[in-house]
Amino acid sequence: MIDNKTRTLLTLVSAGSYTKAAQILSLTQPAVSHHIRQLEEEFGIQIFYKDKKELKLTPEGAILVKYARRTMAIYNNCKQAIEDSRTRIRHFVVDITPTAGEYLVPQVIATYCLQNPEVHINIFTDTIKNIYDRLKSYESDIAIVDGKISDPNLISVLLDTDYLCLAVSPKHRLAGRSSVSLQELREENFILRSRSAGTRRLFESYLQNHGANIKDFNIMIEIDNIATIKELIASDLGISVISHSACREDEHSGRLAVVPIENSSMIREINMVYHKDFTHTEILEDFRRIFNSLR
Repeated sequence: MIDNKTRTLLTLVSAGSYTKAAQILSLTQPAVSHHIRQLEEEFGIQIFYKDKKELKLTPEGAILVKYARRTMAIYNNCKQAIEDSRTRIRHFVVDITPTAGEYLVPQVIATYCLQNPEVHINIFTDTIKNIYDRLKSYESDIAIVDGKISDPNLISVLLDTDYLCLAVSPKHRLAGRSSVSLQELREENFILRSRSAGTRRLFESYLQNHGANIKDFNIMIEIDNIATIKELIASDLGISVISHSACREDEHSGRLAVVPIENSSMIREINMVYHKDFTHTEILEDFRRIFNSLR
């Protein structure tokens, strides 16, 4: 169902060079170039800019790659579905955002798999933007994200609500305070999620609504590993604004301290997102049931 030209294109984009793509595909470099020329002639486009030292997709090339990835994902899903029919084992791919990964979500999925031994689930953790792209290309079946994904072809089911909070070391000067102002926070060293993270965008939106800008604060480190962020905070090397669910256990154990920010209302949603044509929606109800039992 998938022709060699499509495989060559996707391998070339992933490898970043004709030489590497040829090695991966066990083809000659001229053969790789020939496949790309065939695609360009078929669609009447130029896939890569010719005058760049590195491979860079043209706008038309990016569109072709997007649909090639979608085609490949659907093809792989079809093969897996046929195999599942033979073995009576169902496979699902679930994408989760890093913050959701620090929440009860992995425990929910593990519990579901124990209760349903005929189901195997592959979990991928990524930013909400990349997860959205994977959903659109059918590379994942379900996404559990902190935040919202707005797309008429996707359905979102609310799993829970959470809020952002200021997390500091128990040794920090702000620990134990009843509240802290934004003005005071301008003097602190922040360790934050990357700009693409949903919690980061929510924090920046809160700042804008209160006449402030993220550039007014000292962002010392940006990293998407929640565990590392908490470790740095606990060592009193900086402070952060993260989801309360991600640091609830650390707060209870005394490893981290949570301080309210004045006039703060940074509510976030945990949503389960899937395509309209996803046929196993019962798994979502099971996820919610298990989630509520573990809270």
